[in-house]
Amino acid sequence: MSEASNDVVLFEEVACANGMKLGVATLNTPKTLNGLSLDMTRLLAARMEVWAKDPDLAVVIMRGAGEKAFCAGGDLHTLYHSMTENIGKPAAANTYAGTFFAEEYALDYRIHTFPKPIVVWGDGIVMGGGMGLMMGASHRIVTDTSKMAMPEITIGLFPDVGGTWMLNRLPGKTGLFLGLTGAHIGAADALFAGMADYHLPHDAWNILISSLKTQRWHRTPDQKELHHETRVRHDDILNSLLHELSSDPVPVIGSLQQHLSLIQKICSGSDLDKIVSNILALSEHQDPWLQRAAKTLAAGSPGSARLTFTLLQRTKHASLAEVYRIEWIAGLMCASHGDFAEGIRALLVDKDKNPKWNPANLIDATPQWVEKFFTPPFAAKDHPLYTLGESA
Repeated sequence: MSEASNDVVLFEEVACANGMKLGVATLNTPKTLNGLSLDMTRLLAARMEVWAKDPDLAVVIMRGAGEKAFCAGGDLHTLYHSMTENIGKPAAANTYAGTFFAEEYALDYRIHTFPKPIVVWGDGIVMGGGMGLMMGASHRIVTDTSKMAMPEITIGLFPDVGGTWMLNRLPGKTGLFLGLTGAHIGAADALFAGMADYHLPHDAWNILISSLKTQRWHRTPDQKELHHETRVRHDDILNSLLHELSSDPVPVIGSLQQHLSLIQKICSGSDLDKIVSNILALSEHQDPWLQRAAKTLAAGSPGSARLTFTLLQRTKHASLAEVYRIEWIAGLMCASHGDFAEGIRALLVDKDKNPKWNPANLIDATPQWVEKFFTPPFAAKDHPLYTLGESA
């Protein structure tokens, strides 16, 4: 095993039985639950391109350092400072936020379209930016400690990093419910909803790597027309191996699946006010999971609820690249005149957990109010993700 490291991301190349290699990327900021920073994004993006072109590199594997999280979100503190430094200025003035979102989304898109299999070891907390890294991987593993969520409503943002694309593809109205409530789900529900592919025990990492090392991977041929054939072979090898190593999560049926019919009933229709009212009524439900979901929505940003709902409507039939372009504009606008800075302040800076949302209620967060989050601050050709998807 050879290793090249930078403080925030560790990269390893693991030798396999027949001269092939596995590329392992480890997010290495466990004290901040491996929250994704701009530096980490750039290191990952650069190494991914090296591995994409390496004919001896068969599979990419991503994991998080420590025992608590794969990746619990993004670098919110630096984003907060960029927002406070640009108060009162046009949205485009916050070049850091624009760059952060653009490069993070470009990396996430690259994972979705990567020419080689990507395995994500989704152990522990997988939220926000972590979901962005995981959702596009070809082989997504959860364990008995996995805790997944898109909890952006608690900080005045929305389910970004392609989250609206993912939530629109979950069963029934579960995507809308998860987006509005930030509800946490475990391994069973992740498998049920299609957010993960396999469940392995928490302590199976070494077994996984040892098993991957013994596989007979195929060298990527020089002829481009044969790359797809090699990819299919490697996907088949991985699927067979992971199926053999996988186990059923405990419990086998999670809260999301258990309450599917109820969620479908209360989240149907196009009236957000009614949907929110239905969810808030769950605060007295006998199931603590539903109670917590209702209380999170009640304490969350009304503007985020409106923005999330509208984004899910408008991106329902959009391509993946177009979703990222729409989300980038909405994210930049959130950094300019949304509740984003106030949400981070209340949760992570002052930690008073008493955000002053503006608008303060859903009545004022009208369909007209939300339009500003979809208005580009410049010409379309100047969008940093303007060409995203053209070479895919």
